[in-house]
Amino acid sequence: MNKIKIEEIDFDKLNGLIPAIVVDASTKDVLMLGFMNKESVEKTLETTLVTFFSRSRKTLWTKGETSGNFLHVVDMKLDCDNDALLVYANPDGNTCHTESYSCFNIEKSSSLDFLNQLFSLIKKRKVELPEGSYTTKLFKDGANRIIQKVGEEAIETVIAAKNRDKHEIVNEVSDLIYHLFVMLAEQEIEFADVVDNLKKRMK
Repeated sequence: MNKIKIEEIDFDKLNGLIPAIVVDASTKDVLMLGFMNKESVEKTLETTLVTFFSRSRKTLWTKGETSGNFLHVVDMKLDCDNDALLVYANPDGNTCHTESYSCFNIEKSSSLDFLNQLFSLIKKRKVELPEGSYTTKLFKDGANRIIQKVGEEAIETVIAAKNRDKHEIVNEVSDLIYHLFVMLAEQEIEFADVVDNLKKRMK
């Protein structure tokens, strides 16, 4: 998680408070808006659970402390004026007190949206090759290694299916999809080309 520097935050403009926009780290959907003071920012960083300052109750409150629908912080970014926060978090269940996914009446993005984001990230890794990334290692190892990994994950998926182990099937299919995406990126084939081809077959 990006460790923001609390001393850089300008709490003076709103009498000790700053607005904090919470975004679903997976879908990038906006979940809610709350207010934080210095203490709630510190607690959020310490616990990695989004914690706000309640303006009505004049106290700190951790989102989910009553409902169980916590917001697990992945990253936090300070805006250009240092007086607002963007908080990326993984939600436990629905965020809004009305039991809606988002306080802004936004429907959760589809799985296809997430797959597009994942494929875009893999293509970005291919260009930037950041150190310490497994995806970078695959691209550096070359096409044969990537193709080999696709084969290995396909076999492991078949074995999990034969064993009827649902947990392992989910894990192995996830690995297979990821390595297929790496292979597509290496061969400069767009994921959209595959989606379009599947759409044609539905006719």
